[in-house]
Amino acid sequence: MQDYRININYAKALFQLADETHEQERVGEDMRLVHQVCVENRELNVVFDNPEVKSRKKADILIALFGEHVCKTTMAFLVFVVRKKRTVNLKGISAMYLDLYRESRNIVLSHLTTAQPVDEGTKLLVEKTIAEYTHKQVELVAKTDPEVLGGLAMEFDNNLYDATVATRLAKLRRRFEENVYESKL
Repeated sequence: MQDYRININYAKALFQLADETHEQERVGEDMRLVHQVCVENRELNVVFDNPEVKSRKKADILIALFGEHVCKTTMAFLVFVVRKKRTVNLKGISAMYLDLYRESRNIVLSHLTTAQPVDEGTKLLVEKTIAEYTHKQVELVAKTDPEVLGGLAMEFDNNLYDATVATRLAKLRRRFEENVYESKL
């Protein structure tokens, strides 16, 4: 709970700053990059979580990673996060900022999971379907997972539509495990 409050408070502060400087779009792109790097790089998170690594070194790492790729507002915020010793929260802060950004722009984040990669036509059809259902713009993240065997699973706005072969097989297996001829008394 404590991390959630830290993450949301820092994200709100950055969101308000970006709004005041009319850089919400640019800072949103920057925070998407920061989040992606934090998610994909375990070593970076270990360094950020290590209290023995000096703040100056953490700031140098962030400057080297993002200096040429983010705007001045985002870079100043990242250095501020280091000064306040909150680098361990950087992934959560960036995720919260993206949530605030999507909410302000009426965008819904949607995940599409299939066994095989899907073509652009299918992605557009899924986006259109979700947009009609939610009355929002759709940011679609498509991923493949061979364990679903076939079909698709869509997740958006706390809704899950699971039409995967793996789920149907699991339901069928549970039904066969029930002994319908045995008395329930």
